[in-house]
Amino acid sequence: MKPIAKPIAAKPIAVDDLAGRLGRWSAGRGSLYLLLAARLRELIDEGLLPSGTLLPPDRSLASGLAVGRTTVIAAYDLLRQEGRLTRRRGSGTWVSPGGGAAAARPETANPMFVNLLEPPDGVLQFACAGPLAPPDRLVEACRRVADRLAVVDLGYHPSGHPALRAALAARYSGLGVPTGSDQILVTTGAQQALALLTRALVRPGDEVLVEAPTYPGALDLFREAGAVIRADDDLAGALGRCKPALVYAMPAFRNPTGSSMSTLERTRLTRVAGDVPLVFDEVLAELDLTGAPSRPPVPEAVTVGSLSKVVWGGLRIGWVRADAALVGRLARFKAVQDLGSAVLDQLAAVELLADFTAVRSARVTALRRQHDHLCALLREELPEWEFTAAAGGQTLWARLPGVDAASYAQVALRHGVAVLPGGSLDPTGGSTDRLRLPFTAEPEVISTAVAGLAAAWRAFAAEPARPRLVPSMSV
Repeated sequence: MKPIAKPIAAKPIAVDDLAGRLGRWSAGRGSLYLLLAARLRELIDEGLLPSGTLLPPDRSLASGLAVGRTTVIAAYDLLRQEGRLTRRRGSGTWVSPGGGAAAARPETANPMFVNLLEPPDGVLQFACAGPLAPPDRLVEACRRVADRLAVVDLGYHPSGHPALRAALAARYSGLGVPTGSDQILVTTGAQQALALLTRALVRPGDEVLVEAPTYPGALDLFREAGAVIRADDDLAGALGRCKPALVYAMPAFRNPTGSSMSTLERTRLTRVAGDVPLVFDEVLAELDLTGAPSRPPVPEAVTVGSLSKVVWGGLRIGWVRADAALVGRLARFKAVQDLGSAVLDQLAAVELLADFTAVRSARVTALRRQHDHLCALLREELPEWEFTAAAGGQTLWARLPGVDAASYAQVALRHGVAVLPGGSLDPTGGSTDRLRLPFTAEPEVISTAVAGLAAAWRAFAAEPARPRLVPSMSV
């Protein structure tokens, strides 16, 4: 019998990439092999695993998903019987020609986004960070602005509602950075702000300089634009060796490490950047757990801000502060996308900014309480894990000594907790022994999550063949 050869165009998919696409595959009921086969079937039928895709070997995928090899073999064999997969000893396992839909445009496999896209299933959401409920001040602000909607107004403001642009400009000016309304673009969250900036400033093949690890939503945007991501924690030094299309950094309470640039580091970076655009993501800058006042932003940088972390993620208000010419260009891109952000949200934001000191203080007080609760539980329930208490932001950067955090995350999922492994935040391929743990939930929710993580850790530690790593040197 003539052996079946792999398709000439076979393209392998990495274990981490496939695990990301699988999402919360094991959170349902039933045998693990049936759950795995069902999710693989969906990916194939939707074209997200197109014909010719070479799947990971049984043993590799089993290790990455923290399951027995027989689970993967049984799932693969079931899909082979259905004609969706072709398997051949010595050749591997790949998606059969005609085994699914035509190839779809690649979509994100980032666990942070995949977890948001999954339907509610009783899994505690510890993979994303942000306030879990709208505060009373937001509810009250929405009630107060309802009457203002009676004015005659078409409601389309691609650059942002004039009242909110003026309020944001006044806040920057109050922080010591004189700003006019024409230097403010209101966006539907900071993610849209970063997407518009990427579209305006990055072309396929351009280099983008970032810190490592960093916010995964920005990394996905740069990859989608076809950029070459260069990571270096000494951004100023790296600018002497390359000429990127832009530098992306989080100068205050970086996601996920919580580290901040010193004033000297920010000044040096601004000085050496020259005409390279500096995009400073200040979304977490207001969340200083030490009680220090807000630091003034860098006037020379393009600043991205948001109310999602100080108020609530469902209030989709972000912004860009830049020179008027760039703001005008971004506004034209935004007009094509959505004609402008929701007016009700923008007017509510104006109300909140009028009392922003109190809004910020309430948020920081809650975060400090939740942070201390999470730290105490981790020290008690998971003493092997290593972490440093945060000075600000909303996450801890925990190290699982010698352990593949992505494999552990699969076990945690089966114990009802979704967590974000560090590899998805690090473009260098490092941080594979790290987890990002948010302290944004109420203490009782955090207690439940840590109990699940501890149970998963005991189960993971009991597995004799669990994946182990060379100790990570990442920050």
